[in-house]
Amino acid sequence: MKIFTAVLFLLLMLAPAAVQAADKDKEEDRLGLKGESALLLDAKTGAIIYEKNGYKKMYPASLTKIATAIYAIEKGSLDDVVSVSEHAAEEEGTSVYLESGEKVTLEKLLNGMLINSGNDAADAVAEYLDGSAAQFTRNFNEYLKNEIKVNGTHFTNPSGLYDKNHYTTAYDMALITKYALKNKEFQSIFGTKELTWEGLSWDTTLVTHHLMLKGELPYDGVNGGKTGYVDQSKQTLATSAEKKGLQLIAIVLKGDWKKDVYEDTVAMLDYGFNGFKNEFMPPGKSFSTGGKEFQTIKTELLTVPIDVTNPVITPSGQLLVQSKAGDTIQTIQLQENTPQEIQPVNETKTAVDESNNWNVAVKTTVGMIVLLIVVVAVYMNKRRRRNAE
Repeated sequence: MKIFTAVLFLLLMLAPAAVQAADKDKEEDRLGLKGESALLLDAKTGAIIYEKNGYKKMYPASLTKIATAIYAIEKGSLDDVVSVSEHAAEEEGTSVYLESGEKVTLEKLLNGMLINSGNDAADAVAEYLDGSAAQFTRNFNEYLKNEIKVNGTHFTNPSGLYDKNHYTTAYDMALITKYALKNKEFQSIFGTKELTWEGLSWDTTLVTHHLMLKGELPYDGVNGGKTGYVDQSKQTLATSAEKKGLQLIAIVLKGDWKKDVYEDTVAMLDYGFNGFKNEFMPPGKSFSTGGKEFQTIKTELLTVPIDVTNPVITPSGQLLVQSKAGDTIQTIQLQENTPQEIQPVNETKTAVDESNNWNVAVKTTVGMIVLLIVVVAVYMNKRRRRNAE
């Protein structure tokens, strides 16, 4: 009986933990994504609406070209003419069939790199920017860290060909795409569905490989995208979409099949557009917690659930915007309202004021007494005169 009681007690103790673990697993996979890593980001606020292994080190494949493109746009000039090297022309993988010695503008190379995923175009861009692959790698990674502020990324080449030291995270890839989308030239190329290509040895029409952008898998609001694949990364996909005033970026890494990364992207975009909206919070809006008062410093743009819930305020004054599932998707630092300091009393001045007040009071009193005496004297004098008459 004692053994049975002990076992029963142990089971009762372990049951809550087991339930919590099951709930957590269910919560982490609530969208049923198939890709190993994925993240949905609000491009305006930076709010992380959804993530699955969003900070795990992954191989991006040709999503790398998003970073290469914005680096080239900011460092180079789109009208510059680039001479294609033999090394670039012979690069392995997807290409736009550049010839050694071919003269191509930087803008055309970026189109060939993003629309048709040309590795030869990516190499030509890198050589134009920094002269050599080694120098490009150094400058490229410094740019990503210092300008875009990503910390989980290291790229060894401009195209995304596999290297064990060529990696990123879904979160970093979303940040890079968010940064790039602020640039109008990048937006235009990233959103191009097809483009006439006239090369030295290849005349064709380039068509985006992104099936949602192309319209083969239509989704309302999709306005940009990039695909990727190498054996080690498997299928990767970056997508931008705007609808209902919300601009979202969806990143999916390491899907086994093409349909997996597209289904994951649709699931995340549906979740974002159907469940969230942007909302402005004015400056000076007050919040209380733990006996402290806080307020917004400036106008803040928030990403909030459509069925708005009250934000959580931490003791340190952070406003946490949370999803219905309780995930923190955005953090805003508030300013604490401190009581105004009481000015110290100037004792010397007070003493002088009190002395002056006393002198005035004494003089006033004496004056009134003198006036009263004069009035009484005049009255008595008049009365004596009447009696004498």
